[in-house]
Amino acid sequence: MEISRQRPSGIFRPPLIADLDPSKLIITLTDSPKPLPNPENLVFGTTMSDHMLVASFDPVDGWSAPEIKPYGPLSLDPASTCFQYAANIFEGMKAHLRPDGTPILFRPEMNVARLGRSADRLALPPFNPNALLELIRKLVALDKTWIPTAAGCSLYIRPTLIGTRPGVGASDRALLYVILSPSGPYFRKGPTSISLLAATQNLEAAKLGYDQVLWLLKETGEDAKKKGGWRVTEAGAMNIFVVLSREDGDLDIVTPSLDGTILPGVTRDSVLHLCKAHTDKSKKLSLPGIPPPKSSTRTKSHSPSLTCSTGLLNTDYSKRSR
Repeated sequence: MEISRQRPSGIFRPPLIADLDPSKLIITLTDSPKPLPNPENLVFGTTMSDHMLVASFDPVDGWSAPEIKPYGPLSLDPASTCFQYAANIFEGMKAHLRPDGTPILFRPEMNVARLGRSADRLALPPFNPNALLELIRKLVALDKTWIPTAAGCSLYIRPTLIGTRPGVGASDRALLYVILSPSGPYFRKGPTSISLLAATQNLEAAKLGYDQVLWLLKETGEDAKKKGGWRVTEAGAMNIFVVLSREDGDLDIVTPSLDGTILPGVTRDSVLHLCKAHTDKSKKLSLPGIPPPKSSTRTKSHSPSLTCSTGLLNTDYSKRSR
């Protein structure tokens, strides 16, 4: 497949450049395999598998042949935009093992699609998300012995795209790489509820006795007061849901809309799909704020809030609404 960085205008046809192509994959195996770590001693982001995936982009030839090679340092110009102007994006997903020993990923197509949107937003070179996903699967399959089998453990996958062109401006040169890191459970004592501090300014939740901050944004416009004055967004590495119980026994699940202020979490989307599969109602609810019930017939109570991860955690519940 080939891609173009420009749209044709009139009779002008821009030169075609190479897209990311899994059929050109080069595999160089390590000659010094590392010992597998003890799952009980894993610290997130510090232990890497034997291999990594690398591909580079330049404006003349497009994407280079992707390569899986031994994990090691990268060589970059100190003036690269990734260092000077933070032209960097990344994703995070996990791999587990099926009972038959084959690797499995959870909805990875959503992660690579989101990485593509991030690349477009940051004016980094485009890539074929399906091609990247195929390459990620090949890398995971090669290093599948690094997938921990202990409860709560997984192989964390970190695709990263960085601008490598020196100078100010959008980077027309880039490096795409994927590294793998065996990881233990985020909560060492197992999944637990967390307490959230609803906040409108920068502060440290832990110092105030909370686990994370639930960020609130100031509403603007003529209908700001109608919306309660504040917009509920998300909590650290988690999207948030609120479960409202009606007097007739039905439950409403509301969550902030994808208006550009929160991360479109993969787990968030999965929760919504599961909820829709258990109801025949088509009503959509969003959560610009959490206003008090306006009518006693509307809602009689609300349960503890549900939070879901954007990458690191599984679902858990907050201790109390704050």
